[in-house]
Amino acid sequence: MKLLLLLALVALARCHSYRVPLHRGKSMRQALEENGLLDAYLEQHPYNPASKFYPLGPSTEPMQNYMDNEYFGTIYIGTPRQMFTVIMDTGSANLWVPSVYCKSMSCSNHHRFNPNISSTFVPTNDSLSITYGTGSMTGILGYDTVTVGGLVVKNQIFGLATDEPGTIFYYSPFDGIMGLAFPSISSSNATPVFDNMMAQDLVKKDLFSVYLSRHGMGGSFVLFGDTDPLYTMNGITWVSLSAETYWQITMDSFSVGQNTVGCSNSCQAILDTGTSLLVVPNNVLSKIQKALGANSNGQISCLRAFTLPNIVFHINGTSFPVPPSSYVIWRGLSCSLAFEGMDIPTEEGELWILGDV
Repeated sequence: MKLLLLLALVALARCHSYRVPLHRGKSMRQALEENGLLDAYLEQHPYNPASKFYPLGPSTEPMQNYMDNEYFGTIYIGTPRQMFTVIMDTGSANLWVPSVYCKSMSCSNHHRFNPNISSTFVPTNDSLSITYGTGSMTGILGYDTVTVGGLVVKNQIFGLATDEPGTIFYYSPFDGIMGLAFPSISSSNATPVFDNMMAQDLVKKDLFSVYLSRHGMGGSFVLFGDTDPLYTMNGITWVSLSAETYWQITMDSFSVGQNTVGCSNSCQAILDTGTSLLVVPNNVLSKIQKALGANSNGQISCLRAFTLPNIVFHINGTSFPVPPSSYVIWRGLSCSLAFEGMDIPTEEGELWILGDV
């Protein structure tokens, strides 16, 4: 009886799912605008949301569009716990945060991990080097307990940043990154957090789901181990991945209203919580702007925004409409489309990034 009870308790311990609240804060673009630094910054550091999807070098980790990220979660590392604000990013695979060894200006106004006060920290002699479109970070790798929501992940490998040159992270509203993509794109072959959640039998099901609320509303979350039926009242459409690197799928086509304006013969698309906008090929961007009555900068009359049609993503035989209330960005009295043009070379042809929009 004792053995049966023990087995039952073990089974019950695995049958949980954990909801991690996300909050929507200022984007880096907003912070730079408020400090009068945006124009100068963009001139010196032309940002590239597609840079993480180019072929990777030996020390290059895919990273997200840092200028427009707005959804952040809280995690804890070490014993006792040290708190960090991170982007939970399906477009990268590593966990890293600033450390007390970092003397860069970008680390000075963020939480920094102190391994000397954690009784569960295990150091390594391995280093971590991450480059991306507008800067870089270097650091060391270590192991420690990482707490995400109600999940306690033991012996999680993560990066302790020791150098973050430039100012890109100084104005970022987050401390670090928690990648949710596949191990195949992890820098230094570090095991991603969710893979360890599965390996340690911490989640009810081997999946996670994401809900992002609109505008300034609350309620955003990542749910590890399940999906919430309250958010899937129309059912779930399961789509096979075309590559186990990012969350990459094949998209059938894209239309504005009833008219196909892009991806007419199918294309590749990446579902990326770490990019705010919809990134499309440049030739498609001009067609979208024309179809929606926007100028070449994507600006559009706010009055016209109320009459725009849905944009529709056709994926795996199902149509997913997105209303103008989601793809039009309101900044005061000015409005613009939440699209960005970028040609991303891949072996499969054109690549789209389906961001938070």
